[in-house]
Amino acid sequence: MNQYIYELEMKVRDYECDLQGIVNNANYQHYLEHTRHEFLTSVGVSFAALHEQGVDPVVARINMAFKTPLKSGDKFISKLFMKKEGIKYVFYQDISGKVIIK
Repeated sequence: MNQYIYELEMKVRDYECDLQGIVNNANYQHYLEHTRHEFLTSVGVSFAALHEQGVDPVVARINMAFKTPLKSGDKFISKLFMKKEGIKYVFYQDISGKVIIK
């Protein structure tokens, strides 16, 4: 298992849930993106400053395996580690508390 280099605790808000009472699948991407941005901030990198320098990080591929649904009010931890692969940096992220998504 790879070593996580950053963790961010979050809480599910009511409006992120669908009629089934679980987090809508699209919101997991918001959680993961927020984690990446907060990680960059924590290491002194501004996403906006990168853009101003002509560097625009983009998501090229996402592969998510949903394990256990989150519900309103649930607390969870979004974790990440990254690897440099050639000219790109690849973020590997998990959402846990009770293995939510890999």
